[in-house]
Amino acid sequence: MNNKVTIFDTTLRDGEQSPGASLNVFEKVEIARQMEKLRVDVIEAGFPVSSPAQFEAVQRIAGEIDIVIAGLARTKEIDIKSAYEALREAKRFRIHAFLCTSDIHILGKFGDDRYGKNLKEKRRTILKMACDSVAYAKTFTKDVEFSAEDAGRTDIGYLAEVIEATIAAGATTVNIPDTTGYTFPKEFGARIAELRQRVKNIDKAIISVHCHDDLGLAVANSLSGVENGARQVECTINGIGERAGNASLEEIVMALKVRKDICEYYTDINSEEIYNTSKMVSSFTGMIVQPNKAIVGENAFAHESGIHQDGMLKNRQTYEIMTPESVGVNKTKIILGRHSGRHGLKSRLYELGYKLNESELQSIYEKFLELADKKKEVFDDDLRVLMGDQTLDIKKERYELDYIQVTMGTNSIPTATVKIKAGEDFIQESATGDGAVDACFNAIERALNLKPSLESYNVRSVTSGRQAMGEVIVRIRTNDKSFTGRRIATDVIEASAKAYIQALNQQQSYLESKGNDETLKHSLSDVLK
Repeated sequence: MNNKVTIFDTTLRDGEQSPGASLNVFEKVEIARQMEKLRVDVIEAGFPVSSPAQFEAVQRIAGEIDIVIAGLARTKEIDIKSAYEALREAKRFRIHAFLCTSDIHILGKFGDDRYGKNLKEKRRTILKMACDSVAYAKTFTKDVEFSAEDAGRTDIGYLAEVIEATIAAGATTVNIPDTTGYTFPKEFGARIAELRQRVKNIDKAIISVHCHDDLGLAVANSLSGVENGARQVECTINGIGERAGNASLEEIVMALKVRKDICEYYTDINSEEIYNTSKMVSSFTGMIVQPNKAIVGENAFAHESGIHQDGMLKNRQTYEIMTPESVGVNKTKIILGRHSGRHGLKSRLYELGYKLNESELQSIYEKFLELADKKKEVFDDDLRVLMGDQTLDIKKERYELDYIQVTMGTNSIPTATVKIKAGEDFIQESATGDGAVDACFNAIERALNLKPSLESYNVRSVTSGRQAMGEVIVRIRTNDKSFTGRRIATDVIEASAKAYIQALNQQQSYLESKGNDETLKHSLSDVLK
């Protein structure tokens, strides 16, 4: 058998069905363009008959993206015709028809007597509907996929009968979905293997798997399917999808890539585009990737434990089975916190320009541990203060917040006015935004004539009660260097503005220290002009 595993990405169809993850046409097209860079084999662009917006998105993607574009359809002529109309301008397209096959689905969805008076008759009706839909789709394209919905809970004998019949009707791909995430890897793999034995014409089609994550087994089930003969995996970026989501594309791809020693299967995915794709999907859907998410989570290549940091600094392979660069992440993060050791602290201080002997390191390490016990994460600013560096003293900072005023309401546009001290002078500006914090940041940028790239913005409560202190951490980026601002206040908006200005001060100080006058475009004199 061919050991190439086709990656069928359904982020724009099944992934978009995640509660609250709806995408507009522009966002879908942009994600599809990124999928092209990622080199997925098939994009399931949507369910054309379901709405005009779905139809338009599929049609736009079909006309612009040069890979196989699939459209979903029920086993109804109106659905299949709609899918064809949306896909017809594509260079290569697939019509993907689906119909339930498990007893629980058949009895629940086709309980009316017109489909049969008993389960046996209803099964016969389902079989005919499946074959008729495939034959009809075949009149529009040679590339037809049939999915036996809830195949994970379907009687294996009936499932084999349906798969054999739909292949005979013209299906070139047959999908075996674990629609409810019910099966275990051993069980699901055995089901794929048994279908290969039972279905006489199985060599005429590609077996696909589409697994959901209700028990956290979607990726494991998908890989088990591959090991037992499936050569297409249906998955989504970040594992988003109905309920607990789908099998995660990045986890499947990297599992196959990292464990070449025990599996000989491969994909054509450009893994260095994985992180960019993840960030885009997260941004457009508003679904935040959990920090400990495999491959693309913020902590996937972060190390805080002293033992881990020491091992990493000596040899990355001690605790990393893949490089961050292989998935498009810039570099490994060494997070300094209460679990960090001397080696990690020494390495970070060296990066900041401090060289310490052993006695000096021990003294600083003791102070560091005292601070780390009080904080979740120790930042570069904190280390400079521990080292007695006074350059961060607020009196010597380039920019200081003098005051901030924000007006907002349910029927008004949020507006912020800031007054910033720059040297001996004051600058005042106002701006609007999507919210109070956005308006503050826009006003600060207008006042200082700066427009940095905002890498992350985090807020958390550090005390309890109605007067809780809120900690805001802002990270901005210039080229390959990040700068962090951190402030605590009972007013989160005030803390946000001060943290942002602190990050800007860090950025400007860094550029000055490098002596790069051309890069330092926005000097104090420029601002005051």
